[in-house]
Amino acid sequence: MAGKASFIPPVIEDNPDGWGPCAIPTAFKDIPYQPFSKGDRLGKVSDWTGGTYQDRRYMNKYQSQFGTGSQMFSYYHEEDESSFQLVDTSRPQRPLYQRNKNRFGQRNVRRDQRNQRYPSGGMQSLSKNQNRQKFSRKMQRNYGRGQWNDRKPANIQKRAPSVTVREEWKVLEDGEMDFPRLSKLNLPNVEEPEDLYVCGSLEYYEKSYDRVTTKNEVPLAGVNRIFHKVTTTDDPIIRKLLSKGNVFTTDAIAATLMTATRSLYSWDVVVQRVGSKLFFDKRDDSEFDLLTVSETAHDVPFDEGNGINSPTNLGLEATFINQNFSQQCLKRGPEKKVFPNPNPFVTDEDEGQVASVAYRYRKWNLGDGIELIVRCEHDSVVPGPNGEESFINIKTLNEWDPRATGVDWRQKLDSQRGAVLATELRNNSCKLAKWTVSSILAGSEYLKLGYVSRVNYLDSSKHTILGTQQFRPKEFSTQIALNMDNAWGILRCIIDTCMKLPDGKYLILKDPLKYLGRFTWRHDSIINFIAKPLQPVINVHSSLCADVHGFLNPLIITGENCRPDLLFLIQCKCLYVLALTVGFESNLNNNAVRKKEKYLNLIKEMSRNYRFVKFVHLFMSSLGVFSDECSTFLDMMNDIGIDKKQQLYIIKKMINIAM
Repeated sequence: MAGKASFIPPVIEDNPDGWGPCAIPTAFKDIPYQPFSKGDRLGKVSDWTGGTYQDRRYMNKYQSQFGTGSQMFSYYHEEDESSFQLVDTSRPQRPLYQRNKNRFGQRNVRRDQRNQRYPSGGMQSLSKNQNRQKFSRKMQRNYGRGQWNDRKPANIQKRAPSVTVREEWKVLEDGEMDFPRLSKLNLPNVEEPEDLYVCGSLEYYEKSYDRVTTKNEVPLAGVNRIFHKVTTTDDPIIRKLLSKGNVFTTDAIAATLMTATRSLYSWDVVVQRVGSKLFFDKRDDSEFDLLTVSETAHDVPFDEGNGINSPTNLGLEATFINQNFSQQCLKRGPEKKVFPNPNPFVTDEDEGQVASVAYRYRKWNLGDGIELIVRCEHDSVVPGPNGEESFINIKTLNEWDPRATGVDWRQKLDSQRGAVLATELRNNSCKLAKWTVSSILAGSEYLKLGYVSRVNYLDSSKHTILGTQQFRPKEFSTQIALNMDNAWGILRCIIDTCMKLPDGKYLILKDPLKYLGRFTWRHDSIINFIAKPLQPVINVHSSLCADVHGFLNPLIITGENCRPDLLFLIQCKCLYVLALTVGFESNLNNNAVRKKEKYLNLIKEMSRNYRFVKFVHLFMSSLGVFSDECSTFLDMMNDIGIDKKQQLYIIKKMINIAM
């Protein structure tokens, strides 16, 4: 027995009244006991910030089932606090006669303190300007665009003449052409052109780019090709065709002149009168071939100086994108559409590096002995299903910042392409009109538009293709309200004016401070102001569409045939169609009758879908004079429920904006 292990039996405490220990062990004596349940969660971390368990979803996750009434582990301060007393730190109330005392003096003191703290000059003026711009953008976000500085045209301080006018230059008498007069010219029934000479070669369009969407973006690649932008008098083919006509130009120059009433930026065209011949040229050192970005947009926050979003850098970026996309979407290889005559601008060094382009020299007879010869361009060719070939022009719209345009292409392009295009028509009306005119002059069957956006809105060097869209140029011209009869009338007026000049060299300069847009921004400001009071009336059964930034476009309801300025639908029954015109006093009544006839077909078409359709014609002059037709606008405000006091305020505000 001596070699076996000993066994000491443990002491077993028997609790005859229940279960558990009969007495508290010495190690746990005098320690407070916190009751808990077996279902309580253990592992709660210490939260010294107070923010971890503020989420309401997890507020009761770690609480005990016994509640929070037990304060076993609470901290108590045992020091005597009777020596402390509460002090009232609130500001004493002043009597009424002292409340505004020295109010203006204190404001002057604070102003002097700011001036001492931030003296003018040096680098501090830049930060003050940035703070001012930041405050202006904040107010525009809170209170809507167009409400601040309504009396000033958008971005007019950023526009400068395209060429510096020298003192020795002579301004011709009666040489100024006002845009309102040009916008009323018409030259109908222009005969079909005659093809005089066709040259160059075209690559075929890659149709796989028509299937590109925002979900399968294609990166935009840089294409190292040469693009010739030769002016009129340097063209060797035009020199050979001098006996065929008496007015010579290129499609880019002709499109600029024909869409002059839409332009806001300054441009210049050189006119040379040599005998009975007239040549329209561009200057060698001009930025004529640079594309514009958001030219007709209202209140776009461009960068100043050399920022990536400055107008000049945006134009360079848009031109780079347009050239690269027009070549990237083509089929590479030996298969080409080759014309009998070669490209006249290609040299031996440029062979194999020239962009796909075909030149078509066309002749128009404008009457009264005016024979116009224009050098037009095609970018590519598309084979049809029956073996026919169609010539196309390829252009590109680019997105540089969705916050500036108000529409994010990556969210809207696939589902609401019409809204994206409507926004581009408003922001780049002049550029799209030029492309359409160039396509019509060249006789292209299609105009292909590509949508390209930045990969990162802070980087202007990387882009991606989001989609494409195709139009017939003549049909697209009606959608963008481009009247070709008016375009031909403008060009004929300019030609007739230049034909009266003696032999010499002249310059047509678009003044950046004089433009038809002075009526455009008044028009948009008035529509924006009218639409604001109507927003509180909108409910589930009502809708509001306005042809200004921040509202649904009226094309959603009316289609692309006609675009009124404002549509207001009440209870899905009554539709108000509002058309606003801001013009001259001399044409007040004539334009009122013309505008009313324009919308007759739309009213009849809308009457099929709605019980009541009411046409509201709001016609006012630049001096705030209302036409007799404006009584329908007062009837609309009465029907909606706007009280007389607010009606009077709206009318006075509209007069102030018009003036």
